[in-house]
Amino acid sequence: MLTMEEALKQSSMRFAAGEIVKGTIIEVRPKEVLIDIGYKSEGVIPGAEFDDIKTVKVGDEIDVLIEKLEDKEGMVVLSKEKAEFKKNWDKILTICNEGGTIAGKVKAVVKGGLLVNIGVEAFLPASQIDVVPPKNLNALVNNTYDFKVVKINQDRQNIVLSRRELIEQERNEKRARLLSEMTPGDIRKGTVKNITDFGAFIDLNGIDGLLHITDMRWGRIGHPSELLKVGQDIDVVVLDINKEKERVSLGLKQKLANPWDQIETKFPISARVKGRVVNLVPYGAFVELEPGVEGLVHVTELSWTKRIAKPSDVLKVDQELEAVVLGINREEQKISLGIRQLETNPWDKAIEKYPPGSRVKGRIRNLTSYGAFIELEDGLDGMIHVSDISWTRKINHPSEVLKKGEEVEAVVLEIDKANQRISLGLKQLSEDPWNNIDKYYKVGDLVTGKVTKLASFGAFIGLQHDIDGLVHISQVSEDRIDKIKNVLKVDQEVTSRVIKIDKAERRIGLSIKAANYSQEQLKAEQAVLDSLKPGEDLVALQHAFDAADEAK
Repeated sequence: MLTMEEALKQSSMRFAAGEIVKGTIIEVRPKEVLIDIGYKSEGVIPGAEFDDIKTVKVGDEIDVLIEKLEDKEGMVVLSKEKAEFKKNWDKILTICNEGGTIAGKVKAVVKGGLLVNIGVEAFLPASQIDVVPPKNLNALVNNTYDFKVVKINQDRQNIVLSRRELIEQERNEKRARLLSEMTPGDIRKGTVKNITDFGAFIDLNGIDGLLHITDMRWGRIGHPSELLKVGQDIDVVVLDINKEKERVSLGLKQKLANPWDQIETKFPISARVKGRVVNLVPYGAFVELEPGVEGLVHVTELSWTKRIAKPSDVLKVDQELEAVVLGINREEQKISLGIRQLETNPWDKAIEKYPPGSRVKGRIRNLTSYGAFIELEDGLDGMIHVSDISWTRKINHPSEVLKKGEEVEAVVLEIDKANQRISLGLKQLSEDPWNNIDKYYKVGDLVTGKVTKLASFGAFIGLQHDIDGLVHISQVSEDRIDKIKNVLKVDQEVTSRVIKIDKAERRIGLSIKAANYSQEQLKAEQAVLDSLKPGEDLVALQHAFDAADEAK
């Protein structure tokens, strides 16, 4: 029979630090649980080692690990978690190698990731939690998931897990399955995962497909966000599948009939249609006729008569308007529209209202280097070319004889309906004086007129019938003259004799010094003029004015 000393000795050998023993719960306190392991004193386990201390009952039997047989208070220090870890570690090693899968419960958020209970505590790095790292790690605590064992360190007795790899593996399997199952034309359910300027990526529960902006709506769309939101569930049509690159093209508008299929029937040419301005560009305005159908009003089709620089000068976005269908290209999905066709083209009646030869009145709207524009009616102009201002005078610029805003009378010379031009003339209001030049002037006549212009080679004298004659510098005086301005001034009245008339060249030569010549002297002087070289004979007005260099 054992003595008390031997029994205690035998008992102390059975209860040793590091051993796992059975214990019975004898008391549950708010922060700790009292355990009887059959030793001379009870043991204590912190309440935090239980999943829920409220579910712990007196009388329950559990395995515990002896950490210390006696603390300062004479109590046995026990651990439920370490008992489980020690029991489970070998078990974990036998059932789970690196690369294996195991279930576990997220226990807590720790630095760099999560602490997971898989029978023993294991570490789940934040980068391995999900494909897209969750923003709130605390939301995962107390949830149970499957994990992949990434690394086991037996020396340190720690395990690293990954949930992301299992998710990616599952998605890869789903992706392969979907790619093999899907065919163009299928309608699939998906969720908007991401939105870009060019489209949206749709999660088809295993593979992402691209819904391009051009396949979202038959009509105009400025940005995908006008139609879709991230997280939105939609049904899409599979348009194309590239199994090698694992790419899927999706469509949304293809679920509806193409509005362009019956376009000619709905919008026949010459028909009047109503629409809304959806976009303004420098060359025209896009008008939505119905969802998915737009027409273009080119800037040249806005008005018959007004010169419109840009559509925004007369139209606004969202403006409702009426137009006429001018043309349809179903293949390119284009409709040409016109607004000016709603009114009668004033050029159709221009030939009747302004026949060639008729006289018209109008106000000078603008002057250019080549002519003057006369407003005949609102939006309808005629042009007087600079060459049609005077029969006899070379006009360098219309402003020499005309003023902006001035009302003038003119003769209609020609109407060019195709190019929308009306040619007018001022000089045609009267007969060309050169037709009757023999009645007005003869060689030898004495004439009086004012100096109108000085040039290095002579002076122009204004005569009656709106005709200018030229006094060559050699015909001013018997004395040699170096500069014409030394002897003549503009507006000075002079008397001269006609010494030459050239109908073909429309020119009159005058001589001041010959005003008192005899007939013999006149003939001699005319012979001198006729012998001048072409470059020296500057009597021809049209050439003289071109070369004129007004003396200062």
